[in-house]
Amino acid sequence: MPTIAIIGAGAMGSGIGRQLAEGGAQVLTYLEGRSSETHARARAAGMQPAPLQEIIDAEIVLSIVPPAEAVGVAGLLSEAIGDRPSPVTFVDCNAISPDTMSEVAAAFRPGQANVLDGSIIGLPPQPGKAGPKLYVSGDGAGRSAVLAAHGLEVRRIEGAVGAASALKMCYAGINKGMTGLGTAMLLAAIRSGADESLKREMAESIPDLDRKLSSAIPDMYAKAYRWVAEMEEIAAFLGEDDPASLIFKGMAGLFRKMADDRTDGGELAGQLNALLGR
Repeated sequence: MPTIAIIGAGAMGSGIGRQLAEGGAQVLTYLEGRSSETHARARAAGMQPAPLQEIIDAEIVLSIVPPAEAVGVAGLLSEAIGDRPSPVTFVDCNAISPDTMSEVAAAFRPGQANVLDGSIIGLPPQPGKAGPKLYVSGDGAGRSAVLAAHGLEVRRIEGAVGAASALKMCYAGINKGMTGLGTAMLLAAIRSGADESLKREMAESIPDLDRKLSSAIPDMYAKAYRWVAEMEEIAAFLGEDDPASLIFKGMAGLFRKMADDRTDGGELAGQLNALLGR
């Protein structure tokens, strides 16, 4: 039974942990400083809490945390690894730009880790539904094969560290960017009194998009706080010379507003839900 460690037991981390455990792996996770809710979620997923010294002994370590924590997790593991003679296989699975992925790799001293670049595309695993795909680059030695052997759909990308992160930035920019765009314009319609007419026109002329937004926007509220840093990563990925980077700086502000709205009682979410029929 291989031992796989996961740093991050949120919805995605615990879902992938459950999938690997059901696939026959022993799954460890690091929970120091985490909430009682996170502890309970990890236990329910079959993940075993472990100290960092046991985490770094795993066959492979996955980092599945909010983008802003990615570099910090790498630094934490580097400190734990110290001068041990054998390198740790580490996969950063976070929604970060290739430049930030380079910072993650640089957090390890030479010889400490075999660093792979991963990106997760799809929803957390759910019973009866296909789980997400884990794209991996920089894996010429096939070290991610243990994940595929225990239940994950792993797709290797030809290319160095950074290629998988670039894929994630492009996909998330389209997928989550569409949710942000829909949210911004529906709120503008509500403010201006054009909301019912807009909703009717969308249902008639772009029904597929109307259905997608009717599901994606309410699903976004609880995740908006995590999407702020992801939009900032996409803006950085595009670069200052690309005017489209301003779009994603704006998206970061929008999702920050929706996160604050959730904390303040959800007035904007309520208006959107009423319009969307949720």
